[in-house]
Amino acid sequence: QVQLVESGGGLVQPGGSLRLSCAASISWFSLQSMAWYRQPPGEERELVAMITTTGSTIYGDSVKGRFTISRDNGKNMLYLQMKSLKPDDTAVYYCNAWRYGTPYWGEGTLVTVSS
Repeated sequence: QVQLVESGGGLVQPGGSLRLSCAASISWFSLQSMAWYRQPPGEERELVAMITTTGSTIYGDSVKGRFTISRDNGKNMLYLQMKSLKPDDTAVYYCNAWRYGTPYWGEGTLVTVSS
């Protein structure tokens, strides 16, 4: 079992920044990939960013150039630095990890971008 706990969500004004964190219950080295997904109100869950064990990254088109995914293997932490936030970024953000072919999800953290 892998437990993932997100933190860092909240209310931010358009153009602002926010950093999300995800803490894992086991070493990141035992996971195949880590990612952030989001689910806007009334919409499907979508990929925001992914990072592999080799450090390769993939970003969703809507966040390229604004969001940065990173990890701290020593602390078993995953981060999502979000800049130039827009109202369309409002969503519940979920931490995701894969281990031995099984996906694991956190409970999510709400990000609201509004003036």
